[in-house]
Amino acid sequence: MKIFYQTQATATGGRTGRTALDDGSLAFDLALPNSGQQGANPEQLFAMGYAACFDSALNLTAQQMKLPLSHSQTSVQIGIGQVLGGAYQLTAKISVTTQGLSQEQAESLVEKAHQVCPYSNAVRGNIEVELVTLAK
Repeated sequence: MKIFYQTQATATGGRTGRTALDDGSLAFDLALPNSGQQGANPEQLFAMGYAACFDSALNLTAQQMKLPLSHSQTSVQIGIGQVLGGAYQLTAKISVTTQGLSQEQAESLVEKAHQVCPYSNAVRGNIEVELVTLAK
């Protein structure tokens, strides 16, 4: 694979510490979910990245398919739970709303974008991913 972009982040203190991009452009304090503490958690950061990436893949795929997509909105819900044996596992639910397409066109587009999106490719076969599509 020819890499055309890469970035690096460093975390200290685990889920109650801090994470930052090594170039200094972005940093977050971290906190456990439902702890009452201020800070993001890894699942939130993953959901944000996945949503942005998927929406970008959706728009690229719409152009390639020559579909009249006038607007899209992608929400990603990330869940975390414990599986048998004590390991932790993520789940993802990707909800896409489109404008300018029929329901059938939108569903086809979302399926194809799911094949293109780097986040989808990274998690494929590793976590459960649910796709929800709504054409308006």
